[in-house]
Amino acid sequence: MVSSTKDPREEVLEAWYMDDSNEDQRLPHHKEPKDFVSLDQLAEIGVLSWRLDADNHETDPELKKICEERGYTYMDVVDICPEKLPNYEEKIKNFFEEHLHTDEEIRFCVAGSGYFDVRDHNDAWIRVWVKKGGMIILPAGIYHRFTLDESNYIKALRLFVGEPVWTPYNRPHDHLPAREQYIKAFVEKDVDVANQAVDIAAA
Repeated sequence: MVSSTKDPREEVLEAWYMDDSNEDQRLPHHKEPKDFVSLDQLAEIGVLSWRLDADNHETDPELKKICEERGYTYMDVVDICPEKLPNYEEKIKNFFEEHLHTDEEIRFCVAGSGYFDVRDHNDAWIRVWVKKGGMIILPAGIYHRFTLDESNYIKALRLFVGEPVWTPYNRPHDHLPAREQYIKAFVEKDVDVANQAVDIAAA
């Protein structure tokens, strides 16, 4: 029997394949018809997600548990909006350049909302809409970018293992060990599974 219980994460996280229009990056950019992506599909490309208590994040036991299990020892808060972020236009432009990091990118939205775009196995863009209470982890080595949505505001916790590393490596940086490890863990794994299925079907 299939459970009809809705995943609580779906109230604070949505994902879909993007169209290829050049309209304002803050628009949803849905395909026609809309082509949604499940949170389980995101996990298959290494993108993990949670729904947490945004109003009580200082004392949230689930957030504390995640930090302990994954070794996050540093945390800060960033307000991204025209009024609060110095050099706003330049920063937003930089965030939207396709890039990767050599460490995980961990973001917990405690107010507002924004879009994290990630590449799937076939290099297509998936837009992940993170709203208040949503937390995502982008694996080291995944190509991605960030933009605000039409609300023009997000307040997010940024978490790190040890001292924060801010360096973005704009595409292409396929030679970096982090990218090679990502390909091996999440892209080639799927190719191997598909090849096994073909071999079984042909047997």
